[in-house]
Amino acid sequence: MKKKLLTIIAILSVVISSAQEDWEKKFEQLGTILPTANSYRTAAGAPGKEYWQQKADHRISITLDDENQRITGSETITYYNQSPDALEYLWIQLDQNMRARDSNTPLARTGEMKDSLNAKDLYRYASDYDGGFKISRVADASGNGLSYTINKTMMRINLGKPLQPGENVSFGIDWSYNINDRMMLGGRSGMEYFPADGNYSYTIAQFFPRMAVYSDNEGWQNKQFLGRGEFTLTFGDYEVDLNVPADFIVGATGELLNPEEVLTEDQLERFELAKASFDKPVIIVTGKEARKNEKTKSQERKTWRFKAENVRDFAFAASRKYIWDAMAVDINGKTPLAMSYYPKEGNPLWEEYSTLAVRQTLITYSKHTIDYPYPVAISVHAASIGMEYPMICFNFGRPNPDGSYTERTKWRMISVIIHEVGHNFFPMIINSDERQWTWMDEGLNTFVQYLTAKEFDPAFPTRRGDPSSIVPYMRGDQGLVRPIMTNSEQILQFGNNAYAKPATALNILRETVMGPELFDYAFKKYAERWAFKHPTPADFFRTMEDASAVDLDWFWRGWFYSADYVDVSVDNVKWYRMKTEEEGLETRNVRVEDKSLGADSKSFSDEAQRFVFKNTKSSDYREFRNRLDEDQVKLSLEGKNFYEVTFTNRGGLVTPLIIEWTYSDGTMEIEKLPAEIWRHNEKEVKKVFVKDKEVIKVVLDPNKMTADTNIEDNIFPRQADVSRFDKFKKGK
Repeated sequence: MKKKLLTIIAILSVVISSAQEDWEKKFEQLGTILPTANSYRTAAGAPGKEYWQQKADHRISITLDDENQRITGSETITYYNQSPDALEYLWIQLDQNMRARDSNTPLARTGEMKDSLNAKDLYRYASDYDGGFKISRVADASGNGLSYTINKTMMRINLGKPLQPGENVSFGIDWSYNINDRMMLGGRSGMEYFPADGNYSYTIAQFFPRMAVYSDNEGWQNKQFLGRGEFTLTFGDYEVDLNVPADFIVGATGELLNPEEVLTEDQLERFELAKASFDKPVIIVTGKEARKNEKTKSQERKTWRFKAENVRDFAFAASRKYIWDAMAVDINGKTPLAMSYYPKEGNPLWEEYSTLAVRQTLITYSKHTIDYPYPVAISVHAASIGMEYPMICFNFGRPNPDGSYTERTKWRMISVIIHEVGHNFFPMIINSDERQWTWMDEGLNTFVQYLTAKEFDPAFPTRRGDPSSIVPYMRGDQGLVRPIMTNSEQILQFGNNAYAKPATALNILRETVMGPELFDYAFKKYAERWAFKHPTPADFFRTMEDASAVDLDWFWRGWFYSADYVDVSVDNVKWYRMKTEEEGLETRNVRVEDKSLGADSKSFSDEAQRFVFKNTKSSDYREFRNRLDEDQVKLSLEGKNFYEVTFTNRGGLVTPLIIEWTYSDGTMEIEKLPAEIWRHNEKEVKKVFVKDKEVIKVVLDPNKMTADTNIEDNIFPRQADVSRFDKFKKGK
């Protein structure tokens, strides 16, 4: 007897050990992973009572040399130490140094030779272009030189004495650099040459030394810029003078202070008309005027003056080729200008769609985040990748030389405009650390871009955000997949990981997990809490839960901290019905029939097993049952269909279950179970459903709302897969 007992204990130990090994803690809270809340950042995800951030004001003068494609600049930075810490030195970002000859960027970049490479790829390997900053002066407010050290893309300015809390310091920097050719060397900013008329279009950013961020959670964010992880920047006020050839048209971050000095009388009149036009754009600089400027190539110069308040960066575009249009947008009584700048090579596509896309973006994003606070939002035409800055962005989408364009070109152009203008909100206002977490700006922005595109046109062919579109990535080579919570420089599939997957996750969170009402309130609360501040991932995660009363730790764990994917199989369905004959009533037993559906069957099996549901021995339950009339209970169960369904989690990512029931009379019903159904067993669950009608088919996730990577095992009974050749023969 003792030996038998020991054997039983040993077997139980194996079973318990196995169960523990299978437990992957998918529903454990994130408390041990997220940073500890403090007086700067609360456990609710909001800024704490002692939250602080620094400020950096810039006064900049720039000269654009169109003959030599060169920027020369001088700036005065006033830095306000609003932290509780004394600062011995300041860190400045020199992003153009990624193009310097001693840059780590090309050294850290991998590559391989292929049998066929285009000339641009070879040129980028062989180019000796030197685009780094040439720093000619660093001085204090009195003009005395300051000690500084340049480490690749970062410059440390050594202060004569520590900058105490509440103090500010002003210093000046003079610099220059050679503008890169975006078409040949790539890049977020630079120039494009138009050989047909011998002119340039300049889309210029990262063109001045900028303050690095000093924060409560990171200290100095002085991680080197290698080219992918973007920018972490300090808010401040900007006054910028841009000296350019007199026939150039300039668009920039901020409000134009001297339109009467740089525009003709006709252009100035149109500019004023645009401020009152809410129905359609007004053309301020016409195509005829732009073509005249192309030929003039004035040797005189003008200075365009701009002012921007509470922005984290500054960028501009300049060319004699630009057509310029604008219209007002009503944002709860405020009327920012939506504007577009484009050469004739962008028409007719840009004149027809660009500014309207800007308008729609401001409206939709304001609804889901905060009201757009700035005076302008600008879309500038460029032939290469899109890129974003406060109030201005550079976007591709060029028709054929004869002006024709495909639907694909049109939709791609509108899509990138929405995306880049949307970046005004993420991260230009809700100012996350892009150098560390690309998904916090690209992923959140791509999600709201998806909502905006559908409002612009319900038939918009969106590429990212819809759950079905992420399936190829999720079920692909797992060696090429990283969690969303991966540093920007270590991501393998950048577009899928940082843009598409987080956008899809948020779409699923909104539509399937939380519901639009709860999600929209919490998402907007996050935007309101962290507008013009520096949020972290924990602030986002915590706010979404705090404002909705939905426990989402399982969701963040699965979608953001793991590389698991959704693949749930409907492995079995058993059908039970109560037998009508009375037998052994004195024991109060209820007999049922089990009609199981085989995997190869076309309908539920007629083979039945008999099971007895025995009465509980609980005295409380017996007392309750005794109060009921047995015949009434049986009558209420008569004709009911009981279905035991087995679900298997093959992909590892726990998910809500959306079930479509098809009944024998042809009607259908959708039923949804929360993800918490997996909380006791993360691999397999069984669930009993009671139906008045007989079921002939069960389909999991019928509308592809959960990004399930294998929908063939979502149907029960299984359906034979029809080959593509058979579909072709049938003309489907």
